[in-house]
Amino acid sequence: MCILSDISPHSQPKRMSNKTIQGFSKLSKSDKQQWIAQQFSKDPDAFVQTLASFQHADEQVQRVLDGFSENTVSNFIMPYGIAPNFLVNDRWYSVPMVIEESSVVAAASSAAKFWSTRGGFNCTIVDTLKVGQVHFTWNGNYTQLVGLFPELKTALLREAQTLTANMEKRGGGVTDIRLINFSDVEPGYFQLSVHFQTCDSMGANFINSVLESFGQTLTSFIESHPSLSDDERDVSVIMAILSNYTPECLVRAEVSCPIADLKGVCDDLDAAAFAKKFNQAVKIAHIDPYRATTHNKGIYNGIDAVVLATGNDFRAIEAAGHTFASRSGQYRSLSYCSLEGDTFRFWLEVPLAVGTIGGLTRLHPLAGKSLELLGDPSAEELMMIIAATGLAQNFAALKSLVTTGIQKGHMKMHLMNILHHLEAQPEEIVQATLYFENKAISFNAVRDYLQQERKAKKAVG
Repeated sequence: MCILSDISPHSQPKRMSNKTIQGFSKLSKSDKQQWIAQQFSKDPDAFVQTLASFQHADEQVQRVLDGFSENTVSNFIMPYGIAPNFLVNDRWYSVPMVIEESSVVAAASSAAKFWSTRGGFNCTIVDTLKVGQVHFTWNGNYTQLVGLFPELKTALLREAQTLTANMEKRGGGVTDIRLINFSDVEPGYFQLSVHFQTCDSMGANFINSVLESFGQTLTSFIESHPSLSDDERDVSVIMAILSNYTPECLVRAEVSCPIADLKGVCDDLDAAAFAKKFNQAVKIAHIDPYRATTHNKGIYNGIDAVVLATGNDFRAIEAAGHTFASRSGQYRSLSYCSLEGDTFRFWLEVPLAVGTIGGLTRLHPLAGKSLELLGDPSAEELMMIIAATGLAQNFAALKSLVTTGIQKGHMKMHLMNILHHLEAQPEEIVQATLYFENKAISFNAVRDYLQQERKAKKAVG
């Protein structure tokens, strides 16, 4: 049943006092737009026009975009930028970045150019394992289940063979199954911890399908095994799901150079003083969780932007990274710095479960172009590109923090946003950019400047 107030292609909907609806998902996109506009907007017609204006001109592309989610009423546009001059493992990249925050792409580009003349980014894959879990309760004897585990593992793999065969042909599949006993903290609670290799696929659907198969096999195995008594056959699978914590799907990115090569980074600091101050800033992010949170957010400014541009799951990747940053029991920096002899080293290690086939990587029109732009990388190569971008962003942010301060560069970029908000004309944008070249930038300052300029122009005219 769908409750809708007089909405049809030929009539304006009436505003309802009750802002709830049944059957919303069954409405056409146009009717969805009309209903939310009538119920929640002060200017329904303008609201609908705005939603409609962001529809893709190509109907086929729009159908693909609509299929990504539910109850879609429009597209939310994000800037798609390019950070050139990334030298990663002696190969050049122009990195696509999707992000709305001012100065992020500029900062990554600046850091990439800086390190391109100092050896570039050296990246390595530590491992590419992913983890899934079958959580279950069982009231039998754990020692007996341990004895039966080799037989259970054989059954699990045999009955999931139809799901794993194609992945195994590509060199992946299930690499390990472990039985974990949590009954000391939760009575009767056990877990199958399963390790996977998914090659160039992120593998979420593959992993979850295999885990659900394992859950069914586990249940039938225990319920029917002849060595178990009736009392020991009471098993219940609670859930079967991948874990987004992937500490064994790990990549390392590093830059290094002689400390003397940092000369010129800052007019007010020599190379050694800059290196020392930079090193101290990283140490602070290992000491203080408040600073570490903002520090790591800067890393993910770079990482998330590339993850989004390539159609990967930035939420899963951030969740893994923040858990990894807390693995010592305290939330700490994901990046490290050292000054050894005359050498400056800066690096990070971060879990990155990404794919270059499947999911949105080829369905989203721009995600496919992003991968093409990067040379159609493997998942491992993409991990290294993303990690290098995160490290570049972190370097640029820390360089600003310990020298000029973060706001100088950020507010220059933000000036454009303020000018657009105030509906500045092209000529006014040029004049304002020159005027604020060496002045503090704030919304009020820019507004006052425009008002004065417009008033003066009007008086002359």
